[in-house]
Amino acid sequence: MSDKMNSEFRTSRGYQILNRQEKKLTSAMEDYLEMIYRLCLKNGYTRVGRLSELLHVRPSSASKMISKLADMDCIKYERHEIILLTDSGKKIGSYLLCRHNIVEEFLQLIGSNNVLEETELIEHSLSPSTVENLNTFLEFFKSDLYADKNFRDFKKSKERMNT
Repeated sequence: MSDKMNSEFRTSRGYQILNRQEKKLTSAMEDYLEMIYRLCLKNGYTRVGRLSELLHVRPSSASKMISKLADMDCIKYERHEIILLTDSGKKIGSYLLCRHNIVEEFLQLIGSNNVLEETELIEHSLSPSTVENLNTFLEFFKSDLYADKNFRDFKKSKERMNT
């Protein structure tokens, strides 16, 4: 193999380290920011207690992450105060929620059994172009009345052959 080819491969953890070095959001940061965005859509703001409750983490853990997101200019926050999104945080949060919904819809379409858990595990590893391709795929299925039926029929026939 060429040296170029060898240098492109990393472990999953290796890509996470590379992203951290490039000051990109971690998967955990994305989860927090997506939930903050969801809550701010509803109320215009959120608080640490509500965020920690919905993400099933301790308030102290949520506070630490909130501090990191504030340092990255995604949110405005003062200790024990409300959490507000910055313009940058709104833009990123909107994308994260959209990405989540696209992955979730795709997994529902193909008949995944554990849609929410699989969405949470998959969404962080997808590039924006892959998310856009998934969205195009979903739009195709919505626009072609026979595509969904043909897919489901094909899937049923494969399942019958495998039993």
